[in-house]
Amino acid sequence: MKLLDDLPWSLAILLALSLGLAPFVPEPHIWEKLKMLAAGTLSEAVDIFDLAMHGLPWLLVIAKGVRSVTRKV
Repeated sequence: MKLLDDLPWSLAILLALSLGLAPFVPEPHIWEKLKMLAAGTLSEAVDIFDLAMHGLPWLLVIAKGVRSVTRKV
């Protein structure tokens, strides 16, 4: 948890906005993969890896947010 606490917010947000959304055109990759997941067409290994790679920065921001709200000072 110390690593999560020490990670600056600016870096976490920068990762989510750059890697998490890239490529931006025609639509963000994470959005495409989430639509595939909802439709049940996310079956290729490369697509699952792609969802994990583009989703990890967003999970990092969420985990950091939850940690900062629930952490006892």
